[in-house]
Amino acid sequence: MSQFKIGDRVETVDDVIKGVIESINGELITLLSDDGFPLTFSDHELVCMSNEIHVSNFEIAQIKKEKESPKRKNTGAVKTKERTAPKMEVDLHINQLVKNPKQLGKYEMLNLQLDTAKRQLEFAISKKIQKVVFIHGVGEGILKEELGYMFGKYDNLKYYDAEYQKYGLGATEVYIFQNH
Repeated sequence: MSQFKIGDRVETVDDVIKGVIESINGELITLLSDDGFPLTFSDHELVCMSNEIHVSNFEIAQIKKEKESPKRKNTGAVKTKERTAPKMEVDLHINQLVKNPKQLGKYEMLNLQLDTAKRQLEFAISKKIQKVVFIHGVGEGILKEELGYMFGKYDNLKYYDAEYQKYGLGATEVYIFQNH
């Protein structure tokens, strides 16, 4: 007895052929490929594709933002010398930015943190500071994601996770290329 039924959407195990099952004859299954050809396979050569795709609103928003923001240039690996240069640190923990964070909503906090990060990054660029570490904490990862999108709009910098031994997972380091 086959686990498949007529109308199931399937793909082949060893190839990139996808289609819908048209008929089943014992272990032989005929499918109409996405290219419109009837093809026959043994049932062990096919896997059923799930018809359900679960995407959260957050993921949709992230994809839209990624499509809207210009792509950053790939600038290659960070040299050891670059990693050991003195750096500026910006702590984006909300209690470092305002006296009474409980008066702010999550959206206001995030915007304040992003505005602070942008202002400090612009300052570092104007003062020719090559390295800035943004300490954002771990949390839900939304601030880190938003910082990544912001940094991606600059073509004169690259960013990466900051030194784990010193900051753990809660910091991102930015290297700014200076035009001498």
